[in-house]
Amino acid sequence: GAEETRVTDSRPDENKTVTRRRRTCEGCGLRFTTYERIHLRELMVVKKNGDRVPFSRDKLVRSMEIALRKRDVAPDRIEQAANGIVRRLETSGQSEFDSTEIGGLVMQTLKQIDEVAYVRYASVYRNFREVEEFERAVESLRDGDRIS
Repeated sequence: GAEETRVTDSRPDENKTVTRRRRTCEGCGLRFTTYERIHLRELMVVKKNGDRVPFSRDKLVRSMEIALRKRDVAPDRIEQAANGIVRRLETSGQSEFDSTEIGGLVMQTLKQIDEVAYVRYASVYRNFREVEEFERAVESLRDGDRIS
């Protein structure tokens, strides 16, 4: 494809964290959409084994999509939720986060979006091994508590 494109429309999302641009290829006339996100700072994740890896927004979205699979939640809602988590991390003043801290934010967010997805995510994140752990997770939803 050609190197040159022309922007035909540009608009921010409702939270002004993403700019959506409609573009046209100058060479062939193909129209496509790009999304631009502002990164306030480079975020790092400290894994349980001590390794430090760059934060991946895509991995965050994928983990939420897996928990929400076959649930009636619009893809835009998942994107909004991920944007909210990233914004909280970026505006925290920190550049490194324990994976457990990020997992906790995902659990809080999923709990608000879909309770089944919350239990699914918690079962993997907390490594449930017994039926009783699932029962406690469901009970915590009834009580309004967090899973410990």
